[in-house]
Amino acid sequence: MEVVNRSVDGGLLSDYDYELPPGLIAQHPLEARDASRLLYLPAEGALQHRRFTDLTELLKAGDLLVLNETRVLPARIRFRIRDRDAEILLLNPVARDEDTWECLVRPGKSAYVGARLQLRFALWADVVEAAPGGTRVLRFSPPGRLRVTLNQVGEAPLPPYIKEHLEDSERYQTVYARVPGSAAAPTAGLHFTAQLLERLAAAGVEHAALTLRIGLDTFQPVRTEELDQHVMHSEEYRIPRPTRQAIDACKERGGRVVAVGTTVARALEAAADRRARGDAGADAGATDIFIRPGFRFREVDLLLTNFHLPKSSLLMLVSAFAGRRRVLDAYREAIAEGYRFYSFGDAMLLERA
Repeated sequence: MEVVNRSVDGGLLSDYDYELPPGLIAQHPLEARDASRLLYLPAEGALQHRRFTDLTELLKAGDLLVLNETRVLPARIRFRIRDRDAEILLLNPVARDEDTWECLVRPGKSAYVGARLQLRFALWADVVEAAPGGTRVLRFSPPGRLRVTLNQVGEAPLPPYIKEHLEDSERYQTVYARVPGSAAAPTAGLHFTAQLLERLAAAGVEHAALTLRIGLDTFQPVRTEELDQHVMHSEEYRIPRPTRQAIDACKERGGRVVAVGTTVARALEAAADRRARGDAGADAGATDIFIRPGFRFREVDLLLTNFHLPKSSLLMLVSAFAGRRRVLDAYREAIAEGYRFYSFGDAMLLERA
């Protein structure tokens, strides 16, 4: 596990709080993916207010973008039970069985063990287990029908702070999304277009992909004031051999590894941590790594990310990377300048402190 300096500033949950006017929470994506603003925080010097397309100037030939090519499942199924609105949100398949899933069910009282829920298009769900944290294990029948139903009526599981309807569900997918399985999008990548990636490639900025399967726990609040007492969730990741080779080649030529999103940073640093402990299978598996101030980064040189919720583990990761006080100062300036926040909001590019 990562090494943390216990005396470092930022060991309390309250160290990551800030006030955000509700009007700055972006409710919909911009018409053009790459039209967002970009707050650039260099390792030294003042922050800069840029545009996302300025990446062609801020990145250099020889740098490497690492992307998370996970694809969000249309994992929300709405239905009716006893004349009430209800919904199921699929979280994780159980033992790689495509018909058995850990789920959130609302209202939860209807999903007692032994209950059978009638959904849509002749799909049924049997509640077989009450899992820790209030989730349920559901077995869907008839076999194979769940995938068909998701394709017909499943909805993108947007975060709860997005109240407006999303007309085009593809706007909650990156243009390079390929591997289905996540409960949320790697939102830093939502800003990229195929054309911008091509322009970056023409400028000598390469890109490679990995997969980290984003679960709902990514967005669960940290509930302990002392961060040492927080138990981090686990996520599965896979760094393909060509991506590992591209990272090694980037380091050898003096380029910089740019993590597109906190999920990529988590996967890369988890693998680096495991390799440092002699794990030959470090590039695939599950990680519960908790990156917070005091963490030693080994792999990532720049981090491209959106703005994160107060007191979240994602804000702690960004603070570990670029310095807690500098990050919170940058957030305050972003608020003063009217940046758009969270999943459909603007972006930051940070150099490692």
